[in-house]
Parts: sequence; C-alpha cells; structure tokens
Amino acid sequence: MIDLHLHLDGSIDPEDMAQLAKMSGVELGPEREEKIKELLVVEPGCRNLGEYLEKFDLPLQVLQTEGSMEFAVYRLLEKLHGQGLCHAEIRFAPQLHLEKGLTQETAVEAAVSGLAQGIREFGISAGLILCCMRGAGNDAENMETVAVAEKFLGKGVCALDLAGNEAAYPTQAFAPVFDRAKARRIPAVLHAGEAAGAESVREALELGAVRIGHGIHAMEDAELMAMLKDRKVFLEMCYSSNLQTRTVESPQRYPLPMFLEKGICATVNTDNMTVSDTDLKKEYLLLQREFLLSGSDLKRLALNAVAGAFVEEEERTALRQRIERDFFQWLEPLEIYFGTCCHTEGLV
Repeated sequence: MIDLHLHLDGSIDPEDMAQLAKMSGVELGPEREEKIKELLVVEPGCRNLGEYLEKFDLPLQVLQTEGSMEFAVYRLLEKLHGQGLCHAEIRFAPQLHLEKGLTQETAVEAAVSGLAQGIREFGISAGLILCCMRGAGNDAENMETVAVAEKFLGKGVCALDLAGNEAAYPTQAFAPVFDRAKARRIPAVLHAGEAAGAESVREALELGAVRIGHGIHAMEDAELMAMLKDRKVFLEMCYSSNLQTRTVESPQRYPLPMFLEKGICATVNTDNMTVSDTDLKKEYLLLQREFLLSGSDLKRLALNAVAGAFVEEEERTALRQRIERDFFQWLEPLEIYFGTCCHTEGLV
C-alpha cells in the first residue's frame, strides 16, 4: 500500500501518451501511435539495463511542459489511488525536462501543482523526490537541483536522489552535491548497489543516504549488511525491475529472504510501473510465490515502508494504523497463501 521508489517517467499510462504528446507539442505519428505499449513496456527477453532504459525515451519527450508535468503527476496519483495505495513517493530528475523552455524550478513547480491536486481529489498521501544525475559535466545542474529541492522541501518535495549509471560514475564523485544537501537538511536517498557492487552502497551511506534505491549487491558484504541493520537504513527493493535489468542472474539469487533474515529494513516497490508492466500488488504476489513468504513477512515489508517514508510522525502513525487494519484485505483478492504465521511480532 506504500510505494517509496516510483519513477514518474517510467510509470506513464500508455492511454495518456496522446494527451501528453499534445501538451508537449510532440507529433507521435501513426506508426508510434499504433505501438505505444511496445515503446513503453520492456519485453520479456530484456538483456540488460541499456535495453531497459530505452523505454524512457518517449516519456521524456512528452514531459517537457508545465501542463504535461502537472497532468502526469496528477494522473499517476489517480492510478495509485485506484490500486489501493495510501502513500507514494514519486521521483524524477528536473534537469531532464528542460528541452522546451522549462527551468528546473518551473518543472518542479508544475509537478508540485499536480501532486497537490491529486492529494486533494483522491485523498492519497504523496511526496516528490528530485533526482540528481550521474554524469560528466553536469555539476551545475545537480547543484541547481539541490537548490530547487531546498525551496520546495516540505511543500511537495520530500528528498533528494542520485540516479543514473553508477558503474560509470561512482557515487563518491558526487560528494559535494550531497554535502550541500546535508547542510540544508534535505534527506538523501541514493540509487546504489544496482549496476555496481557493494562498495557503491557504502559510498551512498558515506554521503548520508538514509534510504538506498535497490541496494541488491549489499548481499556481497556481510559487514555492510550489519551496518544497514544497525543504522536502520531502508532498502527500496524492486523485484521485477531488478530481474529485467539483470541486476541478479535469476530469481533464486534475489536477496530479499537474506535481508529479512538479517533484520534489514527492506521494502517492496515498483520502480517503473509501465516499463516493468507491474504494480505494487503484483510485486507482493510475485515475491510471495517465489519465496513462500508468510503473511507476517509481507506485512513486515509493508510496515517497513511506513517507517521509511518521508512523512511527519502524525501522518506516519495514521499510515501505520491503516496498514495494520487493511493490509490483508488489500491483498485478499489475490488469494495469496500466507502460511500459518500471520502475527506481527518483531516488525520494524
């Protein structure tokens, strides 16, 4: 019921593409209109992260105006509400939305407007996470993202992220960006341990990350796993996406059961609902079937998400109460076998 790792551009509903294209002045043409889903959804035989990222080309083309940014966030909240979610944190990189005259500030302002409208109309709790980007020569753009995050912090924006090719651009290279964010009290959640090894997770912790996007390769380092547990750092795990990008070789190698056994604060998320052709309920189902998780395990994952959300304590209490009350009812239509252990003792 809570998705902490959800990319805006990877979660555009195919049915909204025509409207978004019109708003951004993009001519789709008959050929692209006929195969919209093919252009947005990764194929089952995806071979690597590069192929996966190709599916973001068209969404980024149509998210280049204030109207399209506002509409996309609003529609995503509408969809999440319809799926039964009570909280979501949506992320995007403002510097990727400047091709038609927007500034980072106006892009974020439009997204905040769509967020506010969605919260009012659908009653869902939500926040925006702004992504800095790994790359060369974009230091100024990343510093600008920090400044915009500071301006809108608590007014729609809840945290700062670092996304992009972590194998080519090591996390430590972006220390100045996150030093500035820390000085301005902006929470940091960094992509790490996805395309690079355990060392990238360590570097993210050194930069002040309180949550890690993916964090899969932390499984390679026992000392690091102990550190994640002791510091109560939350891992935003995205099962379908991690398999599609070949972050792990097979489902059997997926470290979620290990993380649960070690007491690490793992959470379940979608990453990119459209690109991965998934939703949060489907992710819980897939994990339960693959690893025979008990009802206690599943509820623990959901409550971990409550504990890791960037919300005020009053709202956290309300979210926890809702999870405690409605979690199994939310999953019930899937007829998941929960096993005989459905107690909640020991939840993080």
